[in-house]
Amino acid sequence: MNVTEESAIADFLEILEEHRKNCEDQGKYVEAEIAKKRLEELKSHEENRRKEAMKARQIAERLGVEEAHMLEFQQFNTKWDGAMNEHEKNSENLIGAMKDRHISELKDFQQKLLAKQLRPKFSTELLNYRKIQEHLAKAKDYNEAHKIKNKADALEAHEMEKWLTNKQNVLFQMEEKFKQQKQQELSALQKRIRTSREEQKKQRHIALERLLQRYQNVKNELEAQQNLERMRYEKNAINVPAVSNKEKGSRRKSTAKKR
Repeated sequence: MNVTEESAIADFLEILEEHRKNCEDQGKYVEAEIAKKRLEELKSHEENRRKEAMKARQIAERLGVEEAHMLEFQQFNTKWDGAMNEHEKNSENLIGAMKDRHISELKDFQQKLLAKQLRPKFSTELLNYRKIQEHLAKAKDYNEAHKIKNKADALEAHEMEKWLTNKQNVLFQMEEKFKQQKQQELSALQKRIRTSREEQKKQRHIALERLLQRYQNVKNELEAQQNLERMRYEKNAINVPAVSNKEKGSRRKSTAKKR
């Protein structure tokens, strides 16, 4: 109901109240009783109408707060889900790029190891055999030179096999050490990502708590205002609005003209 309709009802109640008083003053008590009952019915009806209107408005206000909160909550989740998905995507890219770089670096490292032509260091015993072998050959003592050569060849084969085994072990250890360094680098990156992820979750939780607290504050404030409004309404019985002196004067002039 708009202001004009409410004003019309108030005017009608005022006119009916004046009619009751006039009937009372003129001794028309039957008509005064009818006007009184009609006033009571209209006042009761108007009071119920205003009460229901207040209830409907308060329900609409509460629904408005709930809808605004749900919209804000949806926007909150959309924003944070997007941010966290972007974080995960960037993290995967960083890890993938590091793994690819490690593979390339490992290949380069392996090639450098294989390119190193390490020469074996033979024992003093083998070197002495070769000198004796050479000396006997120069002395044309070929039988003894052949015997020493066989011993030297056997010893060299043994030492070469041992050296190759040691070389493979050394290369393997160097490669493993290189891999461990790269794994440590990757683990450090993954740890930073986990820390960043946990911090992001923490910030989201804090932001959510603030959002929920704001909603609860608005809800509590609205409930307090509506409770106060209901208390005031229940405390104050419906009254016919007072007519201003200007309005009374206007009505008197209007009545006088009619007479």
